[in-house]
Amino acid sequence: MLNLVLIAMILAMLIPMYEAWQDDDIWQKMLAFASVATKTSIMILVVSVFRDDWMIGVVGVIILSVGNAGLMLLAHVIKRMNEV
Repeated sequence: MLNLVLIAMILAMLIPMYEAWQDDDIWQKMLAFASVATKTSIMILVVSVFRDDWMIGVVGVIILSVGNAGLMLLAHVIKRMNEV
């Protein structure tokens, strides 16, 4: 059962990457990477619940809460560079 859930989540994770690969817009690619980071952390949380391992869950929560901060900082820097 866990394998089917993980396969479905991995397939859902690849959809935004495929869409961003077709488009040359930098914002579309950054949104795809943010989506992958979020979906990966959700996958980690699902695995931690099924395995009843709270330490893996803590890692998933840290990735979920802090993982996109660097990406958002990069988006802000690129936006500022385009204004100059």
